[in-house]
Amino acid sequence: MNLFLIQARANRLANRRLLGAVAQLSEADFHAQRTSFFPSLALTLNHILNVDHYYLAALHGDAAMRSIWASYEPARTAAELATRQDESDARLVAFCESLQPGDEARIVAFDRGAGIEQGPREPVGRVLAHLFMHQIHHRGQAHAMLAGTTVKPPQLDDFILLGDKVHREADMAALGWQEPV
Repeated sequence: MNLFLIQARANRLANRRLLGAVAQLSEADFHAQRTSFFPSLALTLNHILNVDHYYLAALHGDAAMRSIWASYEPARTAAELATRQDESDARLVAFCESLQPGDEARIVAFDRGAGIEQGPREPVGRVLAHLFMHQIHHRGQAHAMLAGTTVKPPQLDDFILLGDKVHREADMAALGWQEPV
């Protein structure tokens, strides 16, 4: 069982559901100041995507990861953000699908500003665990901010347990996915 793939798929489904709800907001509500670490839905959700791009670059061995981070152009609309996040999530799912036994111990090099040679080294498994935790953390903040709008926050935690299958069937079908046997 590839637990990283399960997490990557759950991550993609939760992002699709959350961003689908956010898309119902006006542009003003998307950018409105709210109480959270990043003071708007737009800033919070763009932060998630920028971090995803950085970590995906590192996981793929792209030495330009620092410039990818620095050159990030925030999405102006929820629709643009949803499209870009879905592409990033698909890339993360594909990465996790490609993992072979033992890959979780493979070392990934990071550029934190002093160059890739001077940057930290982390095992793939820890990088993925961190990336999923980062997503969940900030997605929770966005979910709470959404609760302060006229749009009902969607259910985000029924994507892993087999007993919750009925709650995700439409989401799975939209992506052409089937439950693993």
